[in-house]
Amino acid sequence: MPSPERIGLTDARLLMALSAHPRATTVALAEASGLSRNTVQSRLTALDRTGAVGSFERCIDPAALGYPLTAFVTTQVSQRRLDEVARALAGIPEVLQVLGLTGDTDLLVQVVATDAEDLYRVAGQVLDVPGVERTSTALVMRQMVPYRLTPLLRRTTAR
Repeated sequence: MPSPERIGLTDARLLMALSAHPRATTVALAEASGLSRNTVQSRLTALDRTGAVGSFERCIDPAALGYPLTAFVTTQVSQRRLDEVARALAGIPEVLQVLGLTGDTDLLVQVVATDAEDLYRVAGQVLDVPGVERTSTALVMRQMVPYRLTPLLRRTTAR
């Protein structure tokens, strides 16, 4: 996984403003962060180019698309086929994310489904990928702490 450059104080201030107002214009972000419009535009371009700011797709709730169930599928894979398995998993629309892990589990696959029967189908698709040796599926019952970065941005701006 490529590692973006470390975020400095200026970028952290900008990202805090963007986090608070994701639809804000460059001018509004400049006002909120205390930076010039040109600085904001330049820093956003640089953050995008270096990979520090990724896709904003994460903000879309899969339930709004008809996929109210979320599950994690722990997956054991034939080691020589990890890249092949990852490419195949990327071809399954219900697979939202695949993370490579250390330990007994090789991949953590986040999936969504329309209902229990659909989850069974999706989990079966994951298991059917050549190179996948074993899976175990855990249904998400409730989100306890949502994905967030604001506490880290606050810590960065406080330094």
